Amino acid sequence: MIVRERRSRPAPFLDRMRSPAPRWVRPFLALEWVWEWIAFPLSNWAFLEVLEYLGSFSVLVAVILYFSESGDRIKQRHYQAWQVINTAQGKGGSGGRIEALQELNADHVPLVGVDVSSAFLQGIRLRNADLLRSNFSAADLRKGDLNGCNFMLANLGSANFRGAQLDHASFVQADLRNADLNGAGLAGADLTGTMLDDADMRGTDLSNIQWKSLRSITGANLAGAKNAPAEFIDWAMKNGAVNRPDADQ
Repeated sequence: MIVRERRSRPAPFLDRMRSPAPRWVRPFLALEWVWEWIAFPLSNWAFLEVLEYLGSFSVLVAVILYFSESGDRIKQRHYQAWQVINTAQGKGGSGGRIEALQELNADHVPLVGVDVSSAFLQGIRLRNADLLRSNFSAADLRKGDLNGCNFMLANLGSANFRGAQLDHASFVQADLRNADLNGAGLAGADLTGTMLDDADMRGTDLSNIQWKSLRSITGANLAGAKNAPAEFIDWAMKNGAVNRPDADQ
C-alpha cells in the first residue's frame, strides 16, 4: 500500500509562530515547521515513490516464494522427523519420537516398518496410522490413542497397551504375545491370524472383535474381559486361555 502523499507548501515561519498556543509550546511548533519543510520536497520526489512501489513488489515476491517453497519445507520437516526416529532406534526413553511420529502421521505419511522397540511412547496419538510391519516390541504405549491403526504383520510382543484405545485397529497376523492389554479398548479390532499367547487381556473391551481366525491365544488372561462376542470366551478357554483375576499378586 502506498502511504506517501504529496504535501502542501508549509506556511511561513512567522505565521506559524503567531499561533495562540502557550509560550512553552512554541519551540515544538518551530521544530515541527522545520520537519514540514524537510517533508515537503521529499513528498514530491519521484524516487521515493518508486521505492514505495518496489517495497510493495518485494512483499509480493516474498509471498510467492514462501508458497512456492512450501513443499520443500514439508519435505525437510519430514526428513528431520525420520532422523529423530532412526537415531533413537533401539534406545529407551522417548527421544522426541512421540512428536516425530505424531507429526508424520498428521501429514498422512505411512509409518510402514518403523522400529520404535523399547521406546517410551506413553499417551501417543497415532489415530489411523499405517504401521504395517512395524516393530513396537516392549514399547510403552499406555493410554495411547491408536484407534484405527494398521498393525498388520507388526511385532507388538511385550508391548504395554494398558488403557490404550485400539478400537477398529487391524492386527492381521500381528504378534501380540506377552502384550499388556489390561483395560485397553479393542472394540471392532481385526484379530485375523493374531498371536495373543500370554497376553494380559484383563478388563479389555472386546466388543465386535473379529476373532474366528485368531491364530493362538494360549496363556492369555481373559479375567474380566468385557463385551466379548458370543462363544469367544468358551473358544478361548478351550484353546489355552486362562481366567486369573489376581495375576499381578
